[in-house]
Amino acid sequence: MKTKLTLTVRENVVAAAKRLSRRTGKSISAMFEEVFSEPGSTGLKTEPQRAAERLLKTMEKAETVKTKDDKTLLRRHVTRKFT
Repeated sequence: MKTKLTLTVRENVVAAAKRLSRRTGKSISAMFEEVFSEPGSTGLKTEPQRAAERLLKTMEKAETVKTKDDKTLLRRHVTRKFT
């Protein structure tokens, strides 16, 4: 059963919640439920956690770098240094 809830929060929090709601395509009520529906978890992420998630997503999209073995790199370095 769903129940209506009235909260009193600062205006900037309401504005931030509305921006996030538009960006994610979820209602504020749905976001609120997500935070508190997990038992034992707040569902809230710290800024370092969000930054780590963004970094992982960026890394997943990135192309792999072709690497060279150490012998090839050492040979090239020695050739440049002594020629």
